[in-house]
Amino acid sequence: MEMILHFRGEYKNIMKITTLIENLVYRPDLVSEHGLSLYIDTGRRRIIFDAGQSDAFLLNSRILDIDITKADAMVISHGHYDHTGGLVTFLRQNKHAPVYLKQHALDKKYNNTMKLIGTSAFPAKYLHRLHFVDEVTEIDDGVFIMPRISVINSDDTSFSHFYTDKGEGIVNDEFHDELFLAIIDGGKLSVLSSCSHRGISNILAEGQKMFDLPLHLVAGGFHLRGASQEQIDSVFSYISNVNPDKIGICHCTGVNLYASMAERFGNKVFYNYTGNVIKI
Repeated sequence: MEMILHFRGEYKNIMKITTLIENLVYRPDLVSEHGLSLYIDTGRRRIIFDAGQSDAFLLNSRILDIDITKADAMVISHGHYDHTGGLVTFLRQNKHAPVYLKQHALDKKYNNTMKLIGTSAFPAKYLHRLHFVDEVTEIDDGVFIMPRISVINSDDTSFSHFYTDKGEGIVNDEFHDELFLAIIDGGKLSVLSSCSHRGISNILAEGQKMFDLPLHLVAGGFHLRGASQEQIDSVFSYISNVNPDKIGICHCTGVNLYASMAERFGNKVFYNYTGNVIKI
C-alpha cells in the first residue's frame, strides 16, 4: 500500500474513453437510456466500465465499431440495474473477460417504494467469471480499481431513499458496494465514477490520498440531480479546490446542472453524452 501512496506513474499512453450508453444521444444511429457504460481503450487492453440498463450499449458498440467480444475486462461500479442490466448479455457474447465488482453489488436493492432496482438474478453458470475486489487492484498499467471510498464529506452523499438487503433484513443503503476507476497517465490522475452515491468529493479525496497527483480528468455521474443547494455548493467548492483540467458530467449529475457547472468552471466542463470520445 505504501508504494501506491507514493506512486508517481509516468505512463504516456493514448487512452480513449468512449461512452457506449448514457441518458442523452445526439446521433440518430445511436440509442440512449437511463444508464451508463464506458469503453476504455488503453492501447493495450480494452475495459468496459458498467453495462447500462439493457443490451443497448452492445447495439451502440457495433455502430461505433467496437468489438465487445474482444474486451479484456468489465468493471461494475455498483449494483443498480442501470449499471448492471446488460451484464449477462455481455457475458453471453464475450466468452473470456473477467468481471470485477464488489460482492455486495449482488445484494438486493430497493428504492423508496420498495421496488427492486438491483442486479437481476445472476445465472450460476457465470459465477466463475466474477472477481470480487476488496483491495486496490491494477488491471492494466496505470489503471486501478478503487474499492474503498471513505465518507469525509457527509454532505456529499446520495443515500436517501435507497435500501438494501444483505441477507439480514432491509436497511438503508450506504453503497459499500461502490467503486471507481483511477487512471494514471503522464504523472496526472484521472477519475472515472459511475454514480458517486458516496460522493464525488469523497471519491476524488480517496484517489488523491492514494496517488498524491494533480487531477487531469474527472468524469462520470455525480448524483446531483435533485440534490440540495448545500450539497451542490459543497461539490462545486471541492472541485474548484482540486482544480482538474477537465470535467465530464453525465447520467445522474443532471442536465440542468450542466449550465451551472459551465458557468462556474468554464470550458473545463463538457457533457459526456452517448457516443462521445474522451482522449487522455
